Amino acid sequence: MSRPVVLLILLVFGVGVVSAATDPGDAAALRNLRRIWKNTPPSWSASDDPCGAPWDGISCNSMRVIALTMTSTGLVGTLSDDIGQLSELQLLDLSFNINLTGPIPSSIGNLQKLETLSLPGCNFGGVIPPEIGNMQKLTFLALNSNNLSGEIPRSIGRLSNLNWFDIGDNHLSGELPVSSGAAPGLDQMIHTKHFHFNKNQLSGIIPENLFNSNMTLIHILFEGNNFTGPIPASIGLVQTLTVLRLDRNALTGTVPPSIGNMTRVRELHLSSNGLTGGIPDLSGMSSLTYTDLSNNLFTPSPAPTWFSNLRSLSVLIMESAGLIGRVPTGVFRLPLIQELTLKGNKFNGTVDLGAGAGPNLQLVDLRSNIIIGVQNEPKTNATKLMLLDNPVCNAPIGEKDFCKPVEETGVYSTVSECSKECPIGDGNRPRTCECARPYAGMLIFRGPLFRNLRNSTRFQRLETDLQNSLKLGADTVSLMNPFFDDDDYLRVRLQLFPSFDRIFNRSEVQRLGSMLSTQVYKPHDDEWGPYVFRGEIYNFASLESPKLSAATISGIAAASGAVFIGLILLCAYAVRERRKVQRAKKITNPFAEWGGENEEAGSAPQLNGVRFFSFGEMKKCTNNFSADYEIGVGGYGQVYKAKLADGRAVAIKRARQGSIQGALEFKTEIELLSRVHHANLVRLVGFCYEKGEQMLIYEYVANGTLAEGLSGKAGIRLSWIDRLRIALGSARGLTYLHELADPPIIHRDVKTANILLDDHLTPKVADFGLSKLVSDSVKIVNETGVKGTMGYLDPEYFETQQLTDKSDVYSFGVVMLELLTGKKPIEKNKYIVRAVREALKSPGGVKEVIDPAIRSAPVLVGLEKFVDIAMQCVELLSEDRPTMREVVRELESILEKNGLDSRFASVGSAVGEISNVVERRRYNGSMSSGEMSSNAFDSGAAGFMFRTTIEPK
Repeated sequence: MSRPVVLLILLVFGVGVVSAATDPGDAAALRNLRRIWKNTPPSWSASDDPCGAPWDGISCNSMRVIALTMTSTGLVGTLSDDIGQLSELQLLDLSFNINLTGPIPSSIGNLQKLETLSLPGCNFGGVIPPEIGNMQKLTFLALNSNNLSGEIPRSIGRLSNLNWFDIGDNHLSGELPVSSGAAPGLDQMIHTKHFHFNKNQLSGIIPENLFNSNMTLIHILFEGNNFTGPIPASIGLVQTLTVLRLDRNALTGTVPPSIGNMTRVRELHLSSNGLTGGIPDLSGMSSLTYTDLSNNLFTPSPAPTWFSNLRSLSVLIMESAGLIGRVPTGVFRLPLIQELTLKGNKFNGTVDLGAGAGPNLQLVDLRSNIIIGVQNEPKTNATKLMLLDNPVCNAPIGEKDFCKPVEETGVYSTVSECSKECPIGDGNRPRTCECARPYAGMLIFRGPLFRNLRNSTRFQRLETDLQNSLKLGADTVSLMNPFFDDDDYLRVRLQLFPSFDRIFNRSEVQRLGSMLSTQVYKPHDDEWGPYVFRGEIYNFASLESPKLSAATISGIAAASGAVFIGLILLCAYAVRERRKVQRAKKITNPFAEWGGENEEAGSAPQLNGVRFFSFGEMKKCTNNFSADYEIGVGGYGQVYKAKLADGRAVAIKRARQGSIQGALEFKTEIELLSRVHHANLVRLVGFCYEKGEQMLIYEYVANGTLAEGLSGKAGIRLSWIDRLRIALGSARGLTYLHELADPPIIHRDVKTANILLDDHLTPKVADFGLSKLVSDSVKIVNETGVKGTMGYLDPEYFETQQLTDKSDVYSFGVVMLELLTGKKPIEKNKYIVRAVREALKSPGGVKEVIDPAIRSAPVLVGLEKFVDIAMQCVELLSEDRPTMREVVRELESILEKNGLDSRFASVGSAVGEISNVVERRRYNGSMSSGEMSSNAFDSGAAGFMFRTTIEPK
C-alpha cells in the first residue's frame, strides 16, 4: 500500500490519538481567548490542544506557548486578562486587527519573558498600562496607530533593553516623563534607538534633561504634537542621531547652536513652529541630506553660507523662512543636490543656474518670490524650474514653461495595463496580469530623504528590495499611488502576491505581516528613512472549508466504512499506476523523481527566480558544447559562453564526470544560490540536471576579474574613484552574505580573482565554491581542514581552524591593499600585508607602495582613511577587525568626501547608476541578464559547489 493511501486512511478514520502537548494553564488561557475572539483560524476550533494540533499562529517549546502571532486575520473582540497567563510568551503580535478594541490589560505585565510586543493598527483604547514597565526583556514595543490616551507611564523608563519604542498616531497627552529621584523616566533609556512619539497630543516643554551623551538614539520623531518652549540644547549630546523631526509643534526661541554639532544627522525637520532669531548654522552637520526649516519666524536674512557649502545636501526646503537677497548660485552646484524648494521668500534679482549645475538637480521651486530674470535656464526637462508668482513671469515672458502652473505627472504604479478582470478580492499580478489574492496594506515612510516622486527607478529598487528581503518570487510585489499626505509622510500602497499559488496560506500572511510590523524588514536604501506598515485584513475564505454541522459529520462517519472498502480495493491499482505516472513524469517533468530511487535526495528543489534548462537547450546554445564556445576550464569542469533563446548572454559551467555531486547536494546548492540576490553578487540564472549532467548557468559579466583589471590584462584603467567604488560594492555584497542571507554565508575565498567587473565596473562577488553556511546563533564554525587561497587566508583561521565571518574581513583587507598597490598578495616572496606595514613605518610612508597607475593623481582624497580601514581588516586577531557593515560605512564616508553619491556602487555616472538598479530588478524576471566573465568560475578542485553542512537557524 502506497504511503499517500495509508495517510488518507488515517485521516478519514482518525487513527492515532495525539496526547495533549500544551501546558494546561497555557491551553486554558488560549481557549478563553478563542471564546472571546471572533474570526479565529479554523484550526483553533479543530482541537483543544494548541501546541499538539497545532493552532495557526501559535508556536510552542516544551509544551509552553512562546509566540502568538495573528496579524491581519480580522480578529474581533478584546484582549482579556487571560493573556497574562502565558508566562513563557516571547512574541506577541496582534497587529493590523482593526476590530480589536478595549484596553490593554494590566496583566500583560506578567509576561516577564516577552521580547516583542507588536500591537499597531488595532483599535485599543484607554491608557498604556504602567505594568508594561515590568517586562524587562522587552526589546520591541509598538503601540502605534491605536486610540490610546492618557500620559506616557514613567515605568517605561525601566525597560533597559528596549530598542524600538513606537507610540505614534494615538491620543496621548501630558508631558514627557524624565527621572526624578527614584522615579524612572525616558532619559534612562540609553539603549533605545527609536523614540517615535509623533502625531499625539503631547504637550509642555521638551525637558532639558531628557537627552544625554550616553543615549544611542538614531530616530527622534516628535512631530505633530503640542510641544512648547525652546528646543533643548541637550539634544546635541546625542551623537548617534540620524533623523530628527520636531516639526508641526509650537516650539519657540532660537535654535540651539548644539544642533550643528550632530554630525550624523541626515534628516532635520524644524518646520511649522514659532522659532525665532537667525537661521541656524548647520555647517557642522556634515552628513545632512535633507533639511526643512520652513514656516518659522526667523529674522529676515540672506541665504547662509552653508547653503552652498554643505556638500551632503540633496533636499533643501525653506518655504516662508524670511530669506532675502539673491539666490546663491553655489547651491545649484552641490554634487548631490536634487531638490530645492525656496518658495514664499523674498529672493530678488536674477536666477542663474549656471553651467555647472549639479548632475542630480531635478527641481528648483522659487515660486512667490520677487525674481526679475533668469540666466542659464534649464535646457532639458531633467531640471524643473518653477517661478510662478514672480515679476519675471509678467508679460511677455509669461509663456515660459517655468511660469506655468505645476502639472501633476503620472502616478507611479508597478501594474501594467491589464484588461483581465479578476474576482472580487483578487488583483492582477504586476507584470503578467494573472489573478491572485494579494496581501495588501500601506507603507508609510515618516522621513524619506526625497520629495520627487517622478523617479520611477527609486520605486523599482524598493520593489526588488521587498521581493528579495521577504523571500518572494518574481512578479510578486506591486507599489502604487505614492503621495505625500498632510503630515509630510510618504504613503505607498503595497500589494504582495503569492509566489506560486493564487492565494496565501495563513502561515505566509503571518510571516509577511510580522516581518513588516516588527521591523524585521528594513529597506536597504536608507533614503526611505523610518517607516510603518498598516496591513489590511486578509480574506482566507476560499482557502478554508465552512464548518460542518453535527448532522453532516454523522453522515460522513456513516459513509466512512464504504469509503474504506473502496480505498482498499484501489490500493493495488494505485501502486501499479504510480509507477506509470513516475515514468511519464521523467519524460515531461524535469523535477520528477529528483533523486531517482534515492529517497534521501528529497523533493524537487524550491527555486526563487531560477529556472530549469533542458540538456537539449544547453546543447543547442553551445553548438553541442563546441570548443569555440569554451572560455575557461577549472577543476570543476568547462565554462562556455552562450546565448539563450531569449538573447541573454550567460556563462554555462558544465561539471565533468569526476565532479558530479549527489542529487541532494546539487539540489541544496541551487536552492541556496537561487536565494542569494544582490547587485554586487553574481546571479544564478538557472541549472540543468538531466541525462547524468549537472550544469550551472550564470549571468555573463563582461570586464573580467578585478585581478585582471589591476594587472592590465582586461584592458581597463582603474582610477582612484573606480577603486573606491569597487571596494564599496564588493563590501556591500559581502555584508549581504554575512547579515542578510538566510542562513548567513561565509564566502571563504574572497580575492580579486573572485570579484567581477561589469560594463560599468560594478563589482560582483563570485565563486561560492568554498562558501560555508552558518546559523544566526552560531557564528564560529569548527573546521577539519582549512580552505581558501594563500595570501588571502586569515592567519587566525589557519592556526585554529575556527572559521568566522571575520575571516572574510581579513581576505577583503588584502583585496583593499591590492586596490591600493596594484600588486598581488604574494609577489617575489613579499607578502602585501607585511610590505604595507613596513611602508607605513618608513619615512616615505604608504606612498612608496601606491600603484603607479594612480600615484600621479594630484590628490587621492580619503587615502589615509582607506589605508587605515584596510589595515584594521588584516589585524591578526579577529576581534580587532571591523565587521563588513562597518567597512561599508567607512568606505561610504570616503566616497562622500570625494563629492560622490555612495548609495550607488557602480562607476559609470548616471548610466552606471541605472545599471545597478537594473541589476537588482533582473531577479523579477522582467529584464535580460547581464554578462559574466569566465574567470569567475575557475576555482580549482572545489569548483562552484557549496560543500557545506546546513546548520539549523
